Amino acid sequence: MSIGSSDVCSYGPGGRGARIGYSIVDSLLGRLLVAGTRHGLCFAALGDSDRAIISELRGDYPKASIQRDDALAGKWAQVIAKNLGGGSTIQNLPLDILGTPFQRSVWDQLRAIPRGETRSYTEIARRIGRPRAIRAVGTANGANPVAIVIPCHRALRASGHLGGYRWGLDRKRQLLELEAAHH
Repeated sequence: MSIGSSDVCSYGPGGRGARIGYSIVDSLLGRLLVAGTRHGLCFAALGDSDRAIISELRGDYPKASIQRDDALAGKWAQVIAKNLGGGSTIQNLPLDILGTPFQRSVWDQLRAIPRGETRSYTEIARRIGRPRAIRAVGTANGANPVAIVIPCHRALRASGHLGGYRWGLDRKRQLLELEAAHH
């Protein structure tokens, strides 16, 4: 499932016009918050406290109407949590995310990286036809609103070092180890 530049997001910048429901479940990497609209997933986050990840959701979508909605987002949260343990696939989960055409091209490349493998930011830049846009690839990677579903943790520096990760390098390392063990 491509998230190419032709896809339309159902809301505006900052979540303007969106009604977002979220669910929080336990996962192998801590608490997992998954949120979405009736069109698909728009946010996923890992954390140690519900309060912190709810605050992160509200910070990313300050103009949206946000409420807990386990009926909407709960099944997605369970699928993603199960995926962390090597279970179900998440490639076909519906997405409702706002991104530039460049970001979407990077996110498509991230989704093309097989479970248990990694790619460098340099290689991703080459694959999208923008070999000099290595830093921009890193920025697009960091702007990914649905971590794990769009596996930004699979992108590394050219040196092989982990680079950054919104929820810490320990979680990134754990994600990569879990995937290597279950692919």
